[in-house]
Amino acid sequence: MNRASPDWGKRRNRYGTLTGMSGAAATEKVRVIVGEDHPLFRDGLVRALTSSGVVDVVAEADDGIAALALIKTHLPHVALLDYRMPGMDGAKVAAAVRRDDLPTRVLLLSAHDESAIVFHALEDGAAGFLSKESTKTEIVKGVLDCAKGRDVVSAGLAAGLAGEIRRRGETKAPVLTAREREVLNFIAQGHSVPAIAAELYLAPSTVKTHVQRLYEKLGVGDRAAAVAAAMRRGLLE
Repeated sequence: MNRASPDWGKRRNRYGTLTGMSGAAATEKVRVIVGEDHPLFRDGLVRALTSSGVVDVVAEADDGIAALALIKTHLPHVALLDYRMPGMDGAKVAAAVRRDDLPTRVLLLSAHDESAIVFHALEDGAAGFLSKESTKTEIVKGVLDCAKGRDVVSAGLAAGLAGEIRRRGETKAPVLTAREREVLNFIAQGHSVPAIAAELYLAPSTVKTHVQRLYEKLGVGDRAAAVAAAMRRGLLE
């Protein structure tokens, strides 16, 4: 199912945001596609957007595949999509939009507020994520902000997202060179810097440099902490 605005073909433009527009173009309504598989909720979204007076809903879809096809046809400023849709979920649509370098920005709506879901959706290419508990005013503002090139995350999701980013930053294994891995394993075995230097046929000063770089990458300040951090992150052989 999809419905398109009958006057769309008269004013098709290829631009993704309203930033930098002037004159008549600056006063043009924000063009939006709405993708939602529940008819009543979709109709509510359409009414909320159109009643704002600043948004033109150019098409509607009830599944992700149709939504992506409409995005490619109409190139709207924003696609307001349900995160969970038949055929293709909203995050996959966002990823396809980014892959195909389309100018549309994808703003997702969801009843799910798990921080991991929000994180992955934004990582896949979504420009924003709002809860379905958002008010009409919040949704309209989110669409307008998204059209202006701003990233949008509702206040209720922001704290969880920040925590998710922090946790992932703490657990993500740093990239070590082959030499740094050798040094790390010798450190874990209790070897001193001179002993490591002898094993690897390196100058002690060179080993010290590798050790310091290991400390920086692991975010630690001594041997014991380096070994503990390496074990937590699966860096030791």
